[in-house]
Amino acid sequence: MAGGGNFINRVMSYVANELIVNGLSNSQKFQRFAVRTSKKIEEFSDIAAQKKKEIAEQMKDVTKNFESYKNQ
Repeated sequence: MAGGGNFINRVMSYVANELIVNGLSNSQKFQRFAVRTSKKIEEFSDIAAQKKKEIAEQMKDVTKNFESYKNQ
């Protein structure tokens, strides 16, 4: 009996997913939202990579300064 309920739940889930996916894929508003979101994520990723690089350079400088101070 429980197996039958599970099957019905899976069928309903599949049908709901198909309706949602088809609805969103045909929606121009959703497509614009997806494109804008993707661009923003790329921008944030680029900014994060640049900041990571800057911090690595700063850490190198701090290490050099610390080593030169320590050796005095």
